[in-house]
Amino acid sequence: MKFTILVKGVPCSAGSSLSALHYAQAVLAQGHEIYRVFFYQDGVGSANALAIPPQDETDPVKAWSEFGRTSGVELVACIASCLRRGILDETEAERYQKPNASIAQGFTISGLGQLIDACLESDRVISFGG
Repeated sequence: MKFTILVKGVPCSAGSSLSALHYAQAVLAQGHEIYRVFFYQDGVGSANALAIPPQDETDPVKAWSEFGRTSGVELVACIASCLRRGILDETEAERYQKPNASIAQGFTISGLGQLIDACLESDRVISFGG
């Protein structure tokens, strides 16, 4: 079965980001496929390289980056949601004349078309967060 995972919740509250990550790991462990993980609305906070969680908590940004690196699953953050929250790749930082990018390693910024494509290509779309 092919899954798309939609992450909409703030990474530092309610655990929706880490719940989505654990679900994604379980999906792969069961032999299924993940077409794409799409971060939308407050969920794009999981792609913010500048976020610093408390030392006694799991770092969702680092955890997702590692997941993307080891699994090869595409991690896409919504461009409109990212821009509102100051999460930029090199292209957007240059476009808006900002000093540097702030997107975490392993993430790409793209539009909602990537979510629509993922929904059409997947058997199941699972959403986490508000």
